[in-house]
Amino acid sequence: MITMEDIIEEGHPTLREIAKEIPLPASDEDKKTLTKMMEFLKMSQDDELAQKYNLRPGVGIAAPQINIPKRMIAVLASDEKGNEHEYAMINPKIISHSVEKAYLKGGEGCLSVNRTVPGYVPRYARIRVKATSLQGEPIDIRLKGYIAIVVQHEIDHLNGVMFYDHINQENPFHEPENANAIE
Repeated sequence: MITMEDIIEEGHPTLREIAKEIPLPASDEDKKTLTKMMEFLKMSQDDELAQKYNLRPGVGIAAPQINIPKRMIAVLASDEKGNEHEYAMINPKIISHSVEKAYLKGGEGCLSVNRTVPGYVPRYARIRVKATSLQGEPIDIRLKGYIAIVVQHEIDHLNGVMFYDHINQENPFHEPENANAIE
C-alpha cells in the first residue's frame, strides 16, 4: 500500500529526472506498482480511508512521485460532466494537442508539493494520448478540459517538470492567450 510517506516532495532529485521508458510487456513488478498507484488514488478519495491512513486526496500520481523513475501514471477523476475517468498508463505520450489552451481557475496542486502555489498553469485544452494499459493493450484516447489537464500534469512528472514551472513568474494570474478557464 502506498501512503504519504512513500510520496517524495519537491526538491527530491527524482522529480527532476526524465523517467525511463518501460520495456513491454511490462514486468509483474511494474504492473504491481501501477496497480498500487491506482489503489492509492481510490483510497485517497474515500474520506474514511483517507482519514484512517492520513492520505491527501489525489486525482493523479506518477511513478517518479514514489521515487520510481519510470514512465507510468494513474489518473482517477471526474470531468466537468461528472463522468469518471480511470486510467493506468504505461509509457504515455501526447501525440497531438489543440492550439487552444485551458487552465484551472483555482490553480493546480500536487501530492509532492506541500504548499499552495498561486497562479494559472496553461495547458492544452485537448490532447490525444497513446499508452499501454496494465493488461498490455494499446490505449489511444482523446481528452479535453479537466481530465486533459490532469493527464498533462502527470506526464510532466515523467519529464522532470513541476506544475509551477508553467506559471508566469512576473504575473502568476496572467490569463493565457486563447485559453478557457475551467472551474
